[in-house]
Amino acid sequence: MIKMTQEMVMEFTEKNFEKEVINSELPVMVEFWGSWCPPCKMMDPVMAKLEEEYAGMVKIGKINADRNPRLRNRYNIRGVPTFIMFANGKEMERYVAAKSEDELRKILKRIYQINRQTEKD
Repeated sequence: MIKMTQEMVMEFTEKNFEKEVINSELPVMVEFWGSWCPPCKMMDPVMAKLEEEYAGMVKIGKINADRNPRLRNRYNIRGVPTFIMFANGKEMERYVAAKSEDELRKILKRIYQINRQTEKD
């Protein structure tokens, strides 16, 4: 079962990461976050809004870096929030630090377009 965070954004874990991110047919934006991180908490409403806006185009979710140390280490997370964009199971882009809604929207549009182009090729 997929857990939802307070703002109703999908929560990825070590148990569901392969299925929900690596094997996803859609591109995926993952935010590594920490419960003790004020900028991460500020991202919650933005992530929820973007998840709704991009439903069916890009999967959006969060990983609690403290509760998922294997994923934190696998992706060499050194600070939160860290946003990683995946397409076809591979890391495409990475951004560290909180981002504005407009910055994230531009990133999501680019990842979506890259993924669509890859599907056509």
